Amino acid sequence: MSSCGRPGPARPRAVHAIVIYESLTGNTRRAGEMIGGELAGNGVEVSVCPTNRIDYQALAKADLVIIGTWTDGLLLVGQRPGRAGRLRNLPVIDGKRCLVYVTYAIDPGKTVQKLEAIVRERGGEVLGGLAIHRSKLAEGARQVAEGALAAAV
Repeated sequence: MSSCGRPGPARPRAVHAIVIYESLTGNTRRAGEMIGGELAGNGVEVSVCPTNRIDYQALAKADLVIIGTWTDGLLLVGQRPGRAGRLRNLPVIDGKRCLVYVTYAIDPGKTVQKLEAIVRERGGEVLGGLAIHRSKLAEGARQVAEGALAAAV
């Protein structure tokens, strides 16, 4: 309240996000940590965790869920989200707005679309996804974070 008894300006509601990743060589983890850093630097309360140690309180509180994994499969065919079975066992995220990202070395194929389908199966509302080349993790993380910030508005 202001000093004269009238309510002050409304404070914007805090935005909460969680980045959940599945990583094999560390690239997807690093990208997830960079995404989390970008979001935190923009005032978002964010938790970053691997799929096998999800912060369930942060997930319940999250306005945005960002899920990442690596591209598994043959070099030019059969690409799919790494550890897709584990991703299919993620907690239900009914109605949560979600973004996805995949890291890759040569060609992601349709890995982003396949990960989007898995997230939809878990109940998430997928707003978009990005394939991030392992040599451009920082740039890709910035793009995912920018998408998350735009979705938070």
